[in-house]
Amino acid sequence: MSSKSIYVAGHNGMVGAAIVKRLVSQGGVNLIVREKAELDLLDQTAVRSFFVDSKIDEVYLAAARVGGIHANNSYPADFIYQNLTIQGNVIEAAHRSGVQKMLFLGSSCIYPRDADQPMSEAALLSGCLEQTNEPYAIAKIAGIKMCESYNRQHGRDYRCVMPTNLYGENDNFHPENSHVIPGMMRRFHEAKLQGADSVAVWGSGKPRREFLHVDDLAAACVYLMHLPEAQLASVTQPRCSHINIGTGQDCSIAELAETMARVVGFKGALGFDTSKPDGTPRKLLDVQRLAKLGWQSQIGLDEGLTRTYQWMLAHEHELRGAA
Repeated sequence: MSSKSIYVAGHNGMVGAAIVKRLVSQGGVNLIVREKAELDLLDQTAVRSFFVDSKIDEVYLAAARVGGIHANNSYPADFIYQNLTIQGNVIEAAHRSGVQKMLFLGSSCIYPRDADQPMSEAALLSGCLEQTNEPYAIAKIAGIKMCESYNRQHGRDYRCVMPTNLYGENDNFHPENSHVIPGMMRRFHEAKLQGADSVAVWGSGKPRREFLHVDDLAAACVYLMHLPEAQLASVTQPRCSHINIGTGQDCSIAELAETMARVVGFKGALGFDTSKPDGTPRKLLDVQRLAKLGWQSQIGLDEGLTRTYQWMLAHEHELRGAA
């Protein structure tokens, strides 16, 4: 029996790398990846030729232009153009070459700024988006609607998942441009090395956030990709087909900081810089659809942070060079 040929777009990113690791561990696949120098996903002609030549069975679309608040605010045109173009090129080329199954990865920022908590899939397009990442969110929403449209018009099986806040191996630990967990981890680690008496955490510490280890996300993606269409259809609708992936639990930023200090081994005091913005009071995904499909997260925050810190230590020299 021949193995499936599976293309992972964005295999060098945190999410794509975790999906590759998961697929390899399960075996029975012919994994296809391309470096950016080999295949520019912004080049429509190149993408179409790649799909025609590669004879792909399934696609995991994890390639995207991503970044934090500063990057989203500074380069909104880049974020909306590049994400729309990448996903448009890949989805259309996959369809043209006869690829029946695809998994598109979005983001929880697709939901309205003031959506009820926890945020259910039905909240999509029910209100205004957060302005700081609106271009990125619009592109991701378009990706969902592209997949739904190809399913409706062409009978494809293109599935969409919306992860909560992610962290883990291969994350971005840049001191200024990283997300909350890698940024906090690096600050606590450097404070420990310097023997600092205290670390200041941005904001009041009161906002609540949900965090999912990227290996859990990869496990959920592969699990959902393997489910029969009829089983997915039992919890989705043709125009609301995406599935949230999260833990179903959140914690305050203060609680996160306390856990981080314990994992890193920082013994000093924790302070809170209330001159910095808190952002949205709470962001938690409703994961009832996912639970009904038989999957739940396995990696707790303590374990996930410990694994991430060990990876950061193993790559500390590279990270310092990148800063």
